[in-house]
Amino acid sequence: MEDLNIIAKVELFPSLPGATTKLLSLLDDSNAAVAEIEEILRMDPGLTANVLKLSNSAYFGFSSEIGSVQKAIVLLGAKRLMQLVMTSCVNSVMNKPVPGYELPPGEMWRHSIAVSVAAEGLIEELNAPEADEIFTAALLHDVGKLVLGEFVKDDIEKIEKITSKNVSFEVAEQIVLGTDHAEIGAKILESWGLPADIVSAVRWHHAPDVADETSTLIDIVHVANVLCLMIGIGVGREGLQYRPSPVVSKRLGIKSAHLEKVASHTLDWVSELEDVFETNQEVQV
Repeated sequence: MEDLNIIAKVELFPSLPGATTKLLSLLDDSNAAVAEIEEILRMDPGLTANVLKLSNSAYFGFSSEIGSVQKAIVLLGAKRLMQLVMTSCVNSVMNKPVPGYELPPGEMWRHSIAVSVAAEGLIEELNAPEADEIFTAALLHDVGKLVLGEFVKDDIEKIEKITSKNVSFEVAEQIVLGTDHAEIGAKILESWGLPADIVSAVRWHHAPDVADETSTLIDIVHVANVLCLMIGIGVGREGLQYRPSPVVSKRLGIKSAHLEKVASHTLDWVSELEDVFETNQEVQV
């Protein structure tokens, strides 16, 4: 049973900024005009600055500089713009230290970006059916740690006593706290009104084998997260004990060569996307 204090913390967790909520609803509307999207972005200078910085990063590889919101919308398209908006909005809150998980400042953000890059790389490498929400789901997969961290810190001795018996960290969380960071993350995203498939991917990213329904989105976020932990990005108290689910690996047709190629690609691009935000911490969730 979940601690009432944990539930209260979830309810107090900051919502998405108003401009972001409006923009995401417009991006989900195929009839939305570029002018409408542009108008909302113009009302939030910090968000606009971040979107333009990301648009001009080497990650996207455009040959000419993108100097206006209108050009960014046209070149990037609605799907990618939504990803950049979400990236911008969660940046500063995820750039903080996360107590309980022994993640220093910036490491949760780095891991989140890495999982997003790895997830997109896996989709491409496996020729998997592309899930529009893959980048956002991967980016937000660990958001529950921001709430659960202080409770993990308070009960860390009990949790570590269980993990010492070869039990995974998230299972130990469930035993001691009555919930885990994946479940809490799903509750946060539900409160934000994000699509059900994103919520589900976050909820089951550690346990895809027992998800209510299987999906490429859940499977890819799971493998991308494990891959980034295996190459040392975002490893805190949870350690390096993770391996992709054999069931998921078989379902996706993953070979070691796929993982090696995506791992190399991920390491190449994480620092590039990090640098975009290095001096740009003004946007708050």
